[in-house]
Amino acid sequence: MKRNISRHFITLGICAASVLASASAQAGGLLLYEIGTADVGLASAGYAARAQDAATVFTNPAGMTRLEGEQVTLGLQALYGRANFSVDPAATSPRLGTDGGGNAIGWFPGGGVFYSHSISPDLKVGMALTGNFGLSIKYSDSWAGRYRTQESTLIGVSFVPAVAYRVNEQLSIGASVNAMRGMFKTKVGVNNIFGPDGQLELDDNVWGFGGNLGLLYEFDPGTRVGLTYNSPVKLDFSTRPKWSGTGPLLGAVLGATGLQNARVDLGITVPQGVNAGLYHEVNPRWSLLGSVGWQQWSRFGEVDVGIDANNPISLTADRNYKDTWHLAGGAQYRVSERVMLMGGIAYDSEFQDSNDIPPAIPANDAWRFGLGAQVVESRNFNWGVSLEYLYAGSLKTSLTGQPVVAGGRGNLAGSYDQPAGILFLAASVSYKF
Repeated sequence: MKRNISRHFITLGICAASVLASASAQAGGLLLYEIGTADVGLASAGYAARAQDAATVFTNPAGMTRLEGEQVTLGLQALYGRANFSVDPAATSPRLGTDGGGNAIGWFPGGGVFYSHSISPDLKVGMALTGNFGLSIKYSDSWAGRYRTQESTLIGVSFVPAVAYRVNEQLSIGASVNAMRGMFKTKVGVNNIFGPDGQLELDDNVWGFGGNLGLLYEFDPGTRVGLTYNSPVKLDFSTRPKWSGTGPLLGAVLGATGLQNARVDLGITVPQGVNAGLYHEVNPRWSLLGSVGWQQWSRFGEVDVGIDANNPISLTADRNYKDTWHLAGGAQYRVSERVMLMGGIAYDSEFQDSNDIPPAIPANDAWRFGLGAQVVESRNFNWGVSLEYLYAGSLKTSLTGQPVVAGGRGNLAGSYDQPAGILFLAASVSYKF
């Protein structure tokens, strides 16, 4: 009976997470650490070493060897992203106007479900369902950058089965498969020169697969280090363009160049990365956590989508990205046997030129500041709440193009003046069967 109840609970959790995860990655970032768990309150410090709940299935599968019996963690998350563009009228083509497009992000739900099962004291299996990759933005139809982007969505939702094995008292190893469902959709305005704008839309869903490896080494019961490697995941989007409202002149040119119904291949690589984490208990009340990581964004391959009506050669253009570094530090303070407080700070380096931010990806380097609390209600049940602010600073844009009057996309310049950022509010529950 106990196992039947646990299965039903897990099934319900999976159904809920499948809805939540699809939206969790729709904030301004591209690869988030925030999945509705206690890691939000730590700003990701000790991400690969904490291993205090079933979320370790996703953050470091080797950490499952520290969990007893069957355990499930459900994370719920609400986030608010802010990205308000301010047009520089002196450097922007006058015919584009001065509409900043409004807040391109706004509110979104998120979260995930994580489950760990003990086959034996040394062998564990588990699964995770969550989304931590992607972004989704939407500007008003009349904004100045409409020929660069109007809407852009790139989301990855991951189902992650995992296994872990304790080699000896100190060393545990783990591995998992990342089955990611990638969803891509973009809409961009088309300059018809005469009359109202047309629109180009690309839309596709594909599967991509990767693998994750984890290691956890426990020097003693209060000190451990974790190391994870996440392989790249290739999402090979391929679709035919959907045109609407294009004038007869542009339609004829598109037909002559073969772009009217040409298949567009958009290769996206979710970057590989390495993360090392530390957990150390200073005394029965204080614990320190830290992380350092690297991600290979130079292989990302995301493209700009757009077209010059007077010279429709291609619908896409590659951009150059940089590899990034991650550094985080945090602490946990046990107020009593029942209540634990936590906090952390993290920094991720920039992955693109801060003076040339494309409006389809209004994100770059970021600071994270987190606070949270965990409450133990019984031996089998605990819950927690966390909040985190991701500060992205002021992002600048200076893009050049052919003259608008001749059918080009024009020059777009300005900045996201109000500090761009995301506020995360998270709540999690963990239960041991």
